[in-house]
Amino acid sequence: KGLRSPQESVNDLSPIESFRLPTKEELRELHEEPTDPQAQQEIINSIEEVYFSNDSFDIVKYELERLPPVLSLQELEEYRDKLKQQQAAVSKKVADLILEKQPAYVEELERVTSLQTGLQLAAVICTNGRRHLNIAKEGFTQTSLGLLANQRKRQLLIGLLKSLRTIKTLQRTDVRLSEMLEEEDYPGAIQLCLECQKAASTFKHYSCISELNSKLQDTLEQIEEQLDVALSKICKNFDINHYTKVQQAYRLLGKTQTAMDQLHMHFTQAIHNTVFQVVLGYVELCAGNTDTKFQKLQYKDLCTHITSDSYIPCLADLCKALWEVMLSYYRTMQWHENHDQDEAAVGSSDGNNVVGTEENSFDRNYVKKKLEHGLSRIWQDVQLKVKTYLLGTDLSNFKYDDFIFVLDIISRLMQVGEEFCGSKSEVLQESIRKQSVNYFKTYHRTRLEELRMFLENETWELCPVKSSFSILQLHEFKFMEQSRSPSVSPSKQPASAISSTVTLFEQYCNGGNPFEIQADSKDDETEDVLASNGYESDEQEKSAYQEYDSDSDVPEELKRDYVDEQTGDAPIKSVSRETLRSRKRSDYNLNKVNAPILTNTTLNVIRLVGKYMQMMNILKPIAFDVIHFMSQLFDYYLYAVYTFFGRNDTFESTGLGLSSSRLRTTLNRIQESLIDLEVSADPSGTLTAAEERKEKVPSPHLSHLVVLTSVNSLYGLAERVVATESLVFLAEQFEFLQPHLDAVMPAAKKPFLQQFYSQTVSTASELRKPVYWIVAAKAIDYEQMLLLMANVKWDVKEIMSQHNVYVDALLKEFEEFNRRLNDVSKRVRIPLPVSNILWEHCIRLANRTLVEGYANVKKCSNEGRALMQLDFQQFLMKLEKLTDIRPIPDKEFVETYIKAYYLTENDMECWIKEHREYSTKQLTNLVNICLGTYINKKARQKLLATIDDIDRPKR
Repeated sequence: KGLRSPQESVNDLSPIESFRLPTKEELRELHEEPTDPQAQQEIINSIEEVYFSNDSFDIVKYELERLPPVLSLQELEEYRDKLKQQQAAVSKKVADLILEKQPAYVEELERVTSLQTGLQLAAVICTNGRRHLNIAKEGFTQTSLGLLANQRKRQLLIGLLKSLRTIKTLQRTDVRLSEMLEEEDYPGAIQLCLECQKAASTFKHYSCISELNSKLQDTLEQIEEQLDVALSKICKNFDINHYTKVQQAYRLLGKTQTAMDQLHMHFTQAIHNTVFQVVLGYVELCAGNTDTKFQKLQYKDLCTHITSDSYIPCLADLCKALWEVMLSYYRTMQWHENHDQDEAAVGSSDGNNVVGTEENSFDRNYVKKKLEHGLSRIWQDVQLKVKTYLLGTDLSNFKYDDFIFVLDIISRLMQVGEEFCGSKSEVLQESIRKQSVNYFKTYHRTRLEELRMFLENETWELCPVKSSFSILQLHEFKFMEQSRSPSVSPSKQPASAISSTVTLFEQYCNGGNPFEIQADSKDDETEDVLASNGYESDEQEKSAYQEYDSDSDVPEELKRDYVDEQTGDAPIKSVSRETLRSRKRSDYNLNKVNAPILTNTTLNVIRLVGKYMQMMNILKPIAFDVIHFMSQLFDYYLYAVYTFFGRNDTFESTGLGLSSSRLRTTLNRIQESLIDLEVSADPSGTLTAAEERKEKVPSPHLSHLVVLTSVNSLYGLAERVVATESLVFLAEQFEFLQPHLDAVMPAAKKPFLQQFYSQTVSTASELRKPVYWIVAAKAIDYEQMLLLMANVKWDVKEIMSQHNVYVDALLKEFEEFNRRLNDVSKRVRIPLPVSNILWEHCIRLANRTLVEGYANVKKCSNEGRALMQLDFQQFLMKLEKLTDIRPIPDKEFVETYIKAYYLTENDMECWIKEHREYSTKQLTNLVNICLGTYINKKARQKLLATIDDIDRPKR
């Protein structure tokens, strides 16, 4: 620890440890005393340990406490001596040590003195230096350095002032930002905010700036939120300037892709919110109260609360609103296309910043793909929303025109979808197909029942119409004219026309709404269509169709064409003046124009067909169902006319082929598929049978007002003519419509349409034969003629020059028939084909009656056969003056039979085999009467056996 002087060492001793230093004499004595070092050391070692303690130790107290309870002087003195010895030993040891270290101590003391002298000299030098420095400071340094310090301070303060001004500007930025946001200057606001953030990072060491920095970050987030709101506004009302600002703002933020994701989300949300608000508005309006329970409903449930009255306006508004959303999306895509082209042009002219260009190109591609992908997504959302609305209400009880209007709106919407994203709108098609089929089944069932009612109440009176009447004049067929007109709305144009016209998006890009026009067109058509109520002919329309009493405005050739058209036969090669005159005479209608023959019921069926075609035209997917139902209307009308006027089992059995096999097949098919022949429902019948019966209609019954038994009216000939010719007219209209039906019919179902036309529509004119046969069979008394012929003697011996009375009686019958035919023609025009068929039937029946009369002859001579020929020639000569039919029907039938009387045995056998048109009775009579007298019994038996062989297959 370093050397210390003996005095210092002594001073350091504690009070208890201090002791009296031995005097020189004592020291000398101690030295002089011969001492044993070992003994001294033992004495020192015997000292108690406690005396060497460094702690403050009270020796006196220690010793006093050690005294025994009973004090003994001797012991005390002995103990005292012991302590004294110990003290003396210690003192001697200390003295020895002091003497031992004395030279070192002296040396150290000299060194301390020398050091003290050096320090005093240094203090003097320092004092002098300070004095000289003070003189220099006062004389030069203080003034110059003060100027420099002040200049430096000035510079710092100027920098500080600039910083403070910037901070002040930054503090006021939020006011300017708010103004810019109100002005919707989003790019400017973001630019300002980003600059402020950059400036704030420079002054971030100021505590106020750190607060401002966080505030700016909040402001930037607020701007992003407002940008998002601004972006959402694009969805309903696209504005180019507004959208350009928003896109620039997102580009500054570096969030172009995020913006596109957000935009699609907003469009989806806009579709949902729009349709919900439109439907909610109508539901609350119809509910008539401000109950908020509707707002909590799901959209699907809300749609079920729409009333039938508000269904169409709501659907129109729904489509208008959705159109606005899709138009906004379309215009958004347009903006990006134009913008990309501009950027590409700029990029190609300035190719310096390659990295930036690549990044922009990536963003552009992302946006383009996102927008293209979004087209189908948005259209899908639109379809689903409209589908939910469509299926939310049962449309089966809607009025026809209302339902057609719904179809037209949906058709327009599907066209929008096709132009929007090339979609075929399967969702919409399926939902509207379901509603349409459901509606149409109910509608068609009602119409069939109404048609039955009309047919049962029809008196088969002529419905007067103009000679120029065309079904296209009816309101129900207006759509066919519109489809050919370029000014019509695109939804009613054929596909080929649409491709050459502008799209709806181009047409309405700058204003307007395609669903507005639809409402207008409905208003135009409603009055007339509803006035007629689908069945009642409009009074104004009736008056327009009248004026049938004059044909001055119709050229002769047109009239003639109409006659040819009615005939349905191939035109005559050369038409002479005589033929024209005779044709006119044969028409039994010299005072009326050749106007179409139709009834109110025919007109109603045509109107119905028009309505069915309207629906089919709008909704192609159910075309087959509609055409099938249309065919049932024609089938039922055909079946009714046949049932009322053509069914007669007696005449069917004549074997004259009055009803062609095709007609019979058609009638059987109609009876099986459409006619409910059961009087009452069978309770034990299966569910399927009940369903099938539901699709059928009871067979109609002729009105009791129609009398078919009067001789004077030729057994209801007027009614029969109106019925059959109205059916023929209806068939012609179906033929006219065939190309239109064929165009919309699905390819897989076209054979049905072809079969319907070839086997049903084309058989309409064939119904004339059985219908008019009934009149012809009753108009002339053929039985009376047979009786008259039976009274004639045919086995005369001389050639007669006078014909028999029965010929005059028969001709008189024909004259009476002609007179009655003229009477009927005053009520209703009898077309040439009808009069021809009537005459043909009558003449055919008369000729067959003649053959039957000749076959009843018991005896006959050659002169008698000559008389038969005379009678027949007289009949033909007079008959040709009454009718224009050439050649006379079945003329050869009679002549061949008469000539057969002259045949030999061998010729007769060949003749019998060749002429199977004669009955067994007629052939047998030839063998028995003519050859009976010339041939033997065996030969006669052989001929009769031949006849029997011929007859067997017939049986």
